[in-house]
Amino acid sequence: MTPRATPWPGAPADAEAAPPAAGPPDEGPLRERLSAAVAAADAPDVVFAVSRHGRRTLHCGGTAPPPDVPREDLRYEIGSASKAFTGLLLARLIGRGELTGGEPAATCLDPGRPPGAHPVTLAHLITHTSGLPALPADFLVRALPAWRTNPYARYPAARVTDAFLRHRPGRRPGTRWHYSNFGVSVLGHALAAATGTAWEDLLTAHVLRPLGLSGTALRAEDVKTDAVGHRKDGRTPVPAFDAGGFEAAGAVRATPHDLLTFLEAHLDPSGSPLAGALRAVRVPVLRRGMGHRHEHTVAWFRHPTDGGPMYFHGGATLGQQAFLGFRPDTGTALAALCTRRFRARDPFVAAAYAFLADA
Repeated sequence: MTPRATPWPGAPADAEAAPPAAGPPDEGPLRERLSAAVAAADAPDVVFAVSRHGRRTLHCGGTAPPPDVPREDLRYEIGSASKAFTGLLLARLIGRGELTGGEPAATCLDPGRPPGAHPVTLAHLITHTSGLPALPADFLVRALPAWRTNPYARYPAARVTDAFLRHRPGRRPGTRWHYSNFGVSVLGHALAAATGTAWEDLLTAHVLRPLGLSGTALRAEDVKTDAVGHRKDGRTPVPAFDAGGFEAAGAVRATPHDLLTFLEAHLDPSGSPLAGALRAVRVPVLRRGMGHRHEHTVAWFRHPTDGGPMYFHGGATLGQQAFLGFRPDTGTALAALCTRRFRARDPFVAAAYAFLADA
């Protein structure tokens, strides 16, 4: 189906839980649901962190012994859920008048290049309507030697941008939705080039620092505080994820509390220095599928519930998984994290989605 785009404007061993506190009557049932979700994830480390009208409840556990640093204080790889940060950054730059979203990405990366009749714009890249494949054509060839360790690290930024500038889309940009890590990665490099600011510095200045996300980073920094991912067997550790040139699509790692802060800002933008951008990323910009039932914003998947829309994004690396989401109608935010690679019929994402949908 053609997208319609709008213009830009196992049971856990040693389960842990936060100390109980006086709370609303549903505190017990909420913790029971969280405990069941943590157990179902069947991963070495699991955190389900919930905020309801600003009140936070975290439940942690896992099949591995508790680490020296409490699970709720570790930083977890969130993989593709990083795109929610990238979308917010773009909305912020547009709101400040630094960009419009209509800039041709190739021109940002190579100012002397003619844009052509139908250029791929920054908006196309963030909405997955650029016509780019999920990954560059030569990615698998280069990544195979490190497939079980860090394949993305073998594809640096220069190769991402070069692959984009050489690519010739088979379809006119803006006519079809196709999820693309490649596209969002190119967006990150285009934003850095257009603003003359390194990607990490750009994200820090416009998103992380204004929201007070001091427990968020783009690479592993401390073996004591960075959660360790595991293979599908749930026992074999894997190296910390290196996104290579795909930072904008999947490099973010953060603590559960930082992720709740990020999501709470979306629930209530008022008073935030990013208020305009936070409101902008809740607006649907694209509908696709039969009857245009699938909605997307510049940062989130958007699905209906009986009370109103829920916004969410999942993510995975070679050893960890994440699910972020929020529901304005119930004032609920959820950050779910686990340290086991996704496997067939994995229950983690389904459990997190169901929790938010029923919240």
